[in-house]
Amino acid sequence: MKERIITGVIAAALFVPVVLIGGIPFILLMYVLATIGFQELLKMKGRSIWNLPGLIPLIALYAFMLPNSWANQIYEWTGYIKVEFAFLAVILLLIHTVIVKNNFTFDDAAFAIMSSLYVGIGFYYLIETVEVSAAYLIFAFILVWATDSGAYFTGRKYGKRKLWPEISPNKTVEGFLGGILWAIIAALIFDYFIDLDKHMLILIVVAIIASIFGQLGDLVESALKRHFNVKDSGKLLPGHGGILDRFDSILFVMPLLHFLHFI
Repeated sequence: MKERIITGVIAAALFVPVVLIGGIPFILLMYVLATIGFQELLKMKGRSIWNLPGLIPLIALYAFMLPNSWANQIYEWTGYIKVEFAFLAVILLLIHTVIVKNNFTFDDAAFAIMSSLYVGIGFYYLIETVEVSAAYLIFAFILVWATDSGAYFTGRKYGKRKLWPEISPNKTVEGFLGGILWAIIAALIFDYFIDLDKHMLILIVVAIIASIFGQLGDLVESALKRHFNVKDSGKLLPGHGGILDRFDSILFVMPLLHFLHFI
């Protein structure tokens, strides 16, 4: 626990200033983190990022993450939109399955593209959110943190009924509900100090939905790790695991907040 706290404090001290600066530094940081997260996914499946079938979906990942302002400029120059780069990546990967005589299969190609979407879309919305306001991004991280902490401490003290034992044996229904409650409280406290200019009812609804999706994102990552029989997605963060271990919830929450037109 001590190692987790120290790592968390150091990571926050490095991350928050970059969020507040925004712009190119933040975009570059997101690209670095997304690259590491994508590499973690491929490694789970025994694939490498440093070959043709790894680099093709990596380029697709980078295309997904392009800020709208950059993507519009590329469209003006080339006439191509982001989804067309994804289609091209799919075609190239399928061609590669033939060239290597199914040593790289259709399933491998599907996993690679799905991985680039899973990582890329979440980090794209992180970038887009900072373009609007750093306060919204900090709000989202606080919701995730409150949900994780609330679920952990509530489940530890009151947890009796298992939530999804086949996926994550330690999670409980009581912890799940506690995470939602903590998220609501955190949202209201945050809005008290930093006015988000949203009605209280909207904040509560958003906190509930974001907390649910954040916990589902965590379960998705747990399901992946259980399927591939790994404890953590990586070892970059002492006491925390890899990038996906720390960003699994936020990758689900960020697109959701935009879908709800909250940001």
